[in-house]
Amino acid sequence: MNLIADLLLIAGAIGAAFYCFVLSRRLTRFTNLEGGMGGAVAVLSVQVDEMTKALETAQKTSRDSAESLRELTERAEAAASRIELVLASMHDFEEPEGNSHSPRSNRGAVRRNRRARLESENGALE
Repeated sequence: MNLIADLLLIAGAIGAAFYCFVLSRRLTRFTNLEGGMGGAVAVLSVQVDEMTKALETAQKTSRDSAESLRELTERAEAAASRIELVLASMHDFEEPEGNSHSPRSNRGAVRRNRRARLESENGALE
């Protein structure tokens, strides 16, 4: 009986040793840096580092663009307020009848002349 128990114990030990050997080889292939999971982890680590650098560069660029856009917006608002001031001050001046240089002001003068002529004709008809 002892002999059978010893043989079974030896067979179990040999089976466990073989199982450990197989697991060791699988683990070695799994962690292999060239073709296994270790290589995939190493590649992903490098890609994460590259993406982090790209993200930092994009954030810096967007900050610079936002600052530039803010400055341009402030300049545009200042220019718009100056233009509004100039337009408001232009309403204070009357345009001379014969000294208009732009085609639009000529059109306005023609319309005023026609209106005045029509009003005088209507006044004469009544």
